[in-house]
Amino acid sequence: MEPPFLLLHASDNILIAARHIAAGEVLPMDGGTICPGADVPIGHKLARTALPAGEKVMRYGAPIGSLTQPVAAGDHVHLHNLQSDYIATHDREAVAGQIRARPAHD
Repeated sequence: MEPPFLLLHASDNILIAARHIAAGEVLPMDGGTICPGADVPIGHKLARTALPAGEKVMRYGAPIGSLTQPVAAGDHVHLHNLQSDYIATHDREAVAGQIRARPAHD
């Protein structure tokens, strides 16, 4: 059976869903288990361990942003709890080759 997630680098604190992972599904992880509280779509990130707000999220061994709130092991890590440390990609859009701010929405 194929693993439900991928670890891209040994120092990563997130995993990548290799398939849709359902909320409440019990997944083997490092000799224990993790259990996501919400669905995690294929290709999305889930926390490898419990992480505090402000923690740098590591993917391929490099930081990709910081958590805006704490997450439990197995939680979905995405735009609702992760911010870019470089540009606010979820609050900007490309228009005619330029970036312009757009109104934030929930």
